[in-house]
Amino acid sequence: MRSTAILAVVMAAGPAWAEVPQVVTDFGPVQSLVMEVMGDLGTPTMLLQGGADPHDFQLRPSQAQALTEADLVFWVGPELMPGLGEAVQSLAGGAQVVSLLHDGGGIQRAFEEGGIDPHAWLDPANGMAWAGRISAVLAAHDPANAALYAANAAALQARLATMDGELTAQLATVQGLPFVVYHDALGYFTDHYGLNVVGSIELADGSAPSAARLMEIRDLFTAARPLCVFPETGRDPKFIAALSEGTTVRIGAAQDLEFIERAAGPGQYDAMLREIGSGIAACLQG
Repeated sequence: MRSTAILAVVMAAGPAWAEVPQVVTDFGPVQSLVMEVMGDLGTPTMLLQGGADPHDFQLRPSQAQALTEADLVFWVGPELMPGLGEAVQSLAGGAQVVSLLHDGGGIQRAFEEGGIDPHAWLDPANGMAWAGRISAVLAAHDPANAALYAANAAALQARLATMDGELTAQLATVQGLPFVVYHDALGYFTDHYGLNVVGSIELADGSAPSAARLMEIRDLFTAARPLCVFPETGRDPKFIAALSEGTTVRIGAAQDLEFIERAAGPGQYDAMLREIGSGIAACLQG
């Protein structure tokens, strides 16, 4: 009888046995990182489905329920998906909301024209930092599984570090060689690996290029003499074809920076970075 009473007191005084939290993410790269850290414990709900552009995201009524039921929300931040910012504030009041751009432990860079560049997942050092932050937040909500979250994050970080070393060696051979990207989104990647982007067809907000902008890029092809121009998945390739016609600029492999076609899942984050790096190296090496 006495032992039963003691057990009851210990259980009442100890920490609550938390359940695996309900997690919501914004889009593919973040979803992939969170899935790896959670492992078999659960699958987060992703708001932006394949084929959609995060810059143009608008919350549907069917997605609002996921936010109202969430315990945790991991997203890049309002700079990338302004259409989600107000919804997170109004619908996810019961959740801890983590903007990885601002509270992920990684680095930020600014656009030349000013403002924070939100495409921070394209620096693998940020991916490693975000994995650690995701693990810590999950563990705080679910201490019973803290060791598993930490082990999953450590395995992911080790794999990303190996990939980063391999890409560093691969891209060292093309540092300084000029190229043009479709969308001003690759700055974190090119800063990390010391690559030389001399221009972009679209500006940072993802809006379609004006006629004046296309003329600027055509002049850039003559002045900066880029070796390659890279299409981007989900954006109209006709501009690439028109700008490169009659020049020696090579058209590289399309870059799926925002998981427009790639399905989110374990291993997909580093697969994306490998494909970007390999595509750049292959085109610039000619």
